[in-house]
Amino acid sequence: MSTEERNLEARPSAPTRRRMVKVDAAAPDAPKPAPAEETAGDAERARQAVRYAVSVGADPEAAGELPPAPSVADWRAADMRALRPDLDTLMVSRNAEPALDALQRLGFFAACVPEVEAMVNLGDSEWRHKDVWKHTKQVVKQSVPRLEVRWGALLHDIGKPKTRKIEEGRVTFHGHAELGARMFRRKTARRLALEGALKDRVHFLILYHLRPSSYDPDWTDAAVRRFYKQMGEGLRDLLDLGRADITTKRPEKRRRGVRNISARGKRIRELRAEDEKPAALPKGLGDLISERFGVPKSRRLGDLMKALMAGVEAGELPRGGDPELYLAHLDAERARYGLDPDPAAS
Repeated sequence: MSTEERNLEARPSAPTRRRMVKVDAAAPDAPKPAPAEETAGDAERARQAVRYAVSVGADPEAAGELPPAPSVADWRAADMRALRPDLDTLMVSRNAEPALDALQRLGFFAACVPEVEAMVNLGDSEWRHKDVWKHTKQVVKQSVPRLEVRWGALLHDIGKPKTRKIEEGRVTFHGHAELGARMFRRKTARRLALEGALKDRVHFLILYHLRPSSYDPDWTDAAVRRFYKQMGEGLRDLLDLGRADITTKRPEKRRRGVRNISARGKRIRELRAEDEKPAALPKGLGDLISERFGVPKSRRLGDLMKALMAGVEAGELPRGGDPELYLAHLDAERARYGLDPDPAAS
């Protein structure tokens, strides 16, 4: 995790109202077999429930009726690492939205990932804020079927239940991205057996998921460059999650949001292509010109460098060539560049 990510996570959130849905703080970091003195769970029943949800993801109509839900003991008897391949298949499936619904109704989130269960029914019409679970499923559905993006989509709002607050007649979730990233790093990743590069990328997406919508066309090139350099290799996944996170029912507002993120992506590609070009002229060429032709470091030297740059842009001179190539060009074109004649030639 980068220093910036740690600093962002550490920022104190605004004072929050007690969350509406209780999260089971005693839930284990990862489901483990029940102790011998407790009622033993049936791990196979849990595996079959996950496979049913996977079948819903493949074809909801062919999946059949919802089976009986496994008990909490059944879920916690299962090895999450053994369930993960099926869960990954579900996450990137064509029908991930009803598949997640099936998984929730079968008790998976309540038993294993209470942070997700806390989002279910978190919404109301009185304060005009959308149901967080419905929003989350829609974001998963709308996101590209890459594992990192889909897991990020499922977990990007897990900080909302703990940050929900009423301010001046509006529902707010100040600091939910930072809090959600901390929750993920401390417990959620272990509960889902998310490890390595996948864990790092999902953490990154939770922490920064609000960034894509913050773009303004008036941003300077320097600001855009700072953004894409800060986001690094996760930029593509972040912009894809940003597009999927637009779930408004207003068509024009949605189109405007998608256009805004796409415009940022286009501008980043253009600036990155420009930045990746080799330097037009080699480093230190000005000093060599001054030494070879007796031109002091002045506006005159700057004009010569600009003239050579123009020659590169026009295709007359190669980009990033050996310094001697440009010196030989100036020597051969002394009159053109207003240089004194070569004394050795007289």
